[in-house]
Amino acid sequence: MQIHNRLVVLALWGATLATSASAAGFELKSPSVKPGAMLSQAQVFKGFGCDGGNQSPALQWQGAPKGTKSYAITVYDPDAPTGSGWWHWVAYNIPANVTALPEGAGAEDGSRMPAGTVQGRTDFGSTGFGGACPPQGDKPHRYQFVVHALKVEKLELPPDASAALVGFMINANRLGKASLQARFGR
Repeated sequence: MQIHNRLVVLALWGATLATSASAAGFELKSPSVKPGAMLSQAQVFKGFGCDGGNQSPALQWQGAPKGTKSYAITVYDPDAPTGSGWWHWVAYNIPANVTALPEGAGAEDGSRMPAGTVQGRTDFGSTGFGGACPPQGDKPHRYQFVVHALKVEKLELPPDASAALVGFMINANRLGKASLQARFGR
């Protein structure tokens, strides 16, 4: 049993190294969000004391690893005062031939997302993009926009899957990822 566990760990470690190497040219860009810059009011939540446009930014990606069969997108704030961060957007089962989303694609009704895409439940308790809304007086929070290239066409998940469960399935099926990070404080 102990040898089997070591083999599993080595296999997972090897898969991690292969994933990192295969994603070397994978890039995520946005005309709406500049890396390291402050988010605009368009990407700020409307509610919880914030009054923004609650609009997902336009995203464009290229250079996905060979074998990519679908994509997932996540937006995460690791600085939220929850002990576990805050999930602002979780979208998956994005077809492999899609390499861009327009501004506002993350609307709660999903009408601007590619056919077959599922938007998971965020930490706001709803689906769709939920913009930045850090507590008043906190230092600016980091918002990590990530596109994940997946080795499966679909993640089979229940409709009410938590962002953590979706994240687990993304990590289990990821070939590579590309990210950009922006900030926001109030």
